[in-house]
Amino acid sequence: MYALSVAFLIVIGILLFGFVVFFHELGHFLLAKSAGIWVREFSLGMGPQLFSFTKGDTKYALRLLPIGGYCMMEGEDESSTDERAFSNKPVWRRILVVVAGGVFNIILGFVLMLFVVGQQNVYSTTQIAKFTENSGWEAAGAQAGDTIVEIDGFRIYTERDLSFALSMADPASLSAKVRRDGKILELDPITMQQKTDADGNSVLAIDFYIQGEAPSFLGLIRKSALDTFSMTRLVVESLKGLITGRFGFNELAGPVGTAQMITQVTSEGLAVGFGQALQNLVLMIIVITVNLGIVNLLPLPALDGGRLLFLIWEGVTRKPVPKKYEAYIHAAGFVLLILLMVAVTFGDIRRLIFG
Repeated sequence: MYALSVAFLIVIGILLFGFVVFFHELGHFLLAKSAGIWVREFSLGMGPQLFSFTKGDTKYALRLLPIGGYCMMEGEDESSTDERAFSNKPVWRRILVVVAGGVFNIILGFVLMLFVVGQQNVYSTTQIAKFTENSGWEAAGAQAGDTIVEIDGFRIYTERDLSFALSMADPASLSAKVRRDGKILELDPITMQQKTDADGNSVLAIDFYIQGEAPSFLGLIRKSALDTFSMTRLVVESLKGLITGRFGFNELAGPVGTAQMITQVTSEGLAVGFGQALQNLVLMIIVITVNLGIVNLLPLPALDGGRLLFLIWEGVTRKPVPKKYEAYIHAAGFVLLILLMVAVTFGDIRRLIFG
């Protein structure tokens, strides 16, 4: 029964992952249609075609592999004389079409976050409720009722921000600001205790508790929006960490690593119950969709952000980059992305085998 539950959740995970990519393409599709761009084909799934029909001038197809989809537009990668072609629309319209995919991914993250937060009996806040014995925070001047607003210069909006900031902080000397009676106060340097986890690693010992908040409809909307915003910030901060060297390349995860994490979180959730496993799975999908939305908007060839960069150049100079040169750059970028994916997947497999 347990194995069947895990298998069922993995299938749900695969379908949800495919839906994340499909929803990304749906963003491009809807904005293209609203801009009067000729969408040649909109496909649900990839690979061999199972079924298709044509409505207007667009072919709608269902394909075998439930791993996303695509939106094929006239004049997207080549010159076209058709007035409905992507390349013949004003730059600002093309920019909206290009960024729509990433924006839709973040919107999907918010919608799924509504489900996750809606399952919670109590909403976490960033307000301190009480302290443990010999708390470093209390010794530094924090009081019960204070709201934590900043740690080491990192703005705190949610408990996710709080967890991230504490995990990145130096426990021997941590700076923080709190809001008390409407005023922002800076605490004395904080020294936090450390403990040893099950793997023998030294980790931060959180020496305070945060206040809970009773659920409400407005609270659900606010909490879901803030959590989605925080998730987006954490993706950006993680990317900055990769660039600056704070995080190593071996910490990247590809499809294999992601599948392993999905299996792990669903298995851990099943120890509590099927509902918890489903919630863990949806939370993983939120991480994936927000990551896809942000990464796709990076100014790199072969990504939406690369196309966006060319469009911004065209908007500023009033002169488009010749299609053949743009195609060469995107092709080179695509090859580099494939090589990166192979390297990351190799790392996933290595971790899977050797731990």
